[in-house]
Amino acid sequence: MLQSLLQNYKVILASGSPRRQQLLKELGLTFEVSPLDIKESYPPHLKGSDIAIYLSELKARAFDFQNQSKECLVITADTIVWLDGQVLPKPKDEQEAFSILQKLSGKSHEVITGVSLRTNLNIRSFFSVTKVWFKNLSPREIQYYVTHFHPFDKAGAYGIQEWIGYIGIEKIEGSYFNVVGLPVQRLYTELIRFVQ
Repeated sequence: MLQSLLQNYKVILASGSPRRQQLLKELGLTFEVSPLDIKESYPPHLKGSDIAIYLSELKARAFDFQNQSKECLVITADTIVWLDGQVLPKPKDEQEAFSILQKLSGKSHEVITGVSLRTNLNIRSFFSVTKVWFKNLSPREIQYYVTHFHPFDKAGAYGIQEWIGYIGIEKIEGSYFNVVGLPVQRLYTELIRFVQ
């Protein structure tokens, strides 16, 4: 159904994330991948979902439509991990990954993804929030995960679909796929609204 609605568009995912690419494929979309290289910074007064939306729109507005042969629909996204009123970064190294996972251990946090849909004429943005609860992780469990899975490209230093998700996450409230990287059910609904 969605595929027929989008037949007059060239759909572009402006993200290098293999997880987002896989999720879009599972949604049945035909799309091109065109990652954007932009500095992901935001005004310091922004909080939570406002940060995720700001960053997804920053990426959407940076996309150059000029050399496209037909009508384009660009999808951009940004996922943040929000704990105790602050964003947990993507870790730079093993030490920072270990430290981030220690902060998440035994607590709940929010995974917030901002998504923007843009054509030459319109832009629409939305966000999805999933609450995630980690059990108390032992230093040995954290070290094992960091050493074997190298979660340096992941917000909050973990992938829910990896070993740490199987052994460490007690429950979630909201979209599982949002934690993987894209709230696909909401995206499906928003894409239909956007192109109709």
